[in-house]
Amino acid sequence: MRATRSLFVASMAVAATLGTVPLASASPTPAPAPAPAAYNCPAAYFCIYSSWNGTGERCIWQSAQRANTADDCGFIQRGVNVLSVANKTTHRKQYYKATNYNQRVGSTAADTEGNLMGNYQIRSFRPQ
Repeated sequence: MRATRSLFVASMAVAATLGTVPLASASPTPAPAPAPAAYNCPAAYFCIYSSWNGTGERCIWQSAQRANTADDCGFIQRGVNVLSVANKTTHRKQYYKATNYNQRVGSTAADTEGNLMGNYQIRSFRPQ
């Protein structure tokens, strides 16, 4: 056992002499990047997002209802599904998979946010 320990110490000494064993880090580990702001939706607005947890592209409306979200939402125009919503209004929002309030798919209570199933677009919405 003593011979093994002596061999290990001798090996470390040779490695340190040759510069193959890092004795100290030259620079500190970089800090992780900050997480993106999630659910950035102001009071009195209804917001939809192209990614989970209120991230990705955001489309935002202060109007109580919208018959066609593709009129002013870029990611809806490109066919991207809605993965999360934030309803910062004072009333429940119903949303629909089709324009003009057709094919109701769900709703979100006032002043709440969350993830959706992610397999559809919100093409119109209005208060419940």
